[in-house]
Amino acid sequence: MVPRPRTANPVRTIALVGIDGSGKTTQAHLLATTLADRGLPATYRRNAGGRRWFGRLATALGRRDGEHLLGRRAMLFVESVLRWLAILRTLLRRRFTGELTVMDRYAVCQYASIRAHAKNPRPERLNRAERRARLAYRIFPRPDVTFLLVVDPGAAYDRIERRGYDHEEMDYLRAAAAAYRAMPEHDDFVVIDANGTPEQVHAALLAHLPAPAPLSVPIPRRRVPAVLVSHARPLIVTAATLAAAATAVTLQLAEVF
Repeated sequence: MVPRPRTANPVRTIALVGIDGSGKTTQAHLLATTLADRGLPATYRRNAGGRRWFGRLATALGRRDGEHLLGRRAMLFVESVLRWLAILRTLLRRRFTGELTVMDRYAVCQYASIRAHAKNPRPERLNRAERRARLAYRIFPRPDVTFLLVVDPGAAYDRIERRGYDHEEMDYLRAAAAAYRAMPEHDDFVVIDANGTPEQVHAALLAHLPAPAPLSVPIPRRRVPAVLVSHARPLIVTAATLAAAATAVTLQLAEVF
């Protein structure tokens, strides 16, 4: 791939996206550590949707996975709400601390999940559930850099099986890979071949970040303006309300299914 033009503006948010088993969590941790070693206030943040937790809960209750426990639509709804809250928390924290945030997953991961989990997956199609998700997520700005980690679905499947705490079907992994390729945001992604070793992938990520000069200057912490504080309170109240609602819905659905 031809490297993208480098920006003179300092990078504040980096997101790693891709199918399960592509190495997002490993690479996000490595990248945050490397940037912190360069003197930047870089921090790893995970924007999870709770699918792994529900998978473990489902196994403990004798069900196959979270979808088998809650139902496909309910699982996607709960996942969308929890990921929305996780991203909100990450962005609020970044705003208040001035940190350089390395995000493990972002909104586009939810769009791909919705397409891939559709009853009849059509990766190129924007369906009604995704339209609703995009409407809810549109308040979030796009990251400064979004890395799409591309890996062969077969290799991703083997990685998932080796780690041993969850499972994905090959059909889903193929559908998710196709969904990422069909995303309207795809042209803005920095596509990274994630089939290599962790060290090779890490080097490729660093090679596509802005030049060392902007990265060598730590981002100063800012005083929080009074107007931001006034806006933060309703956001926090909204987030807390949504979290409570998501918990209540989850418990009710768990009882039904």
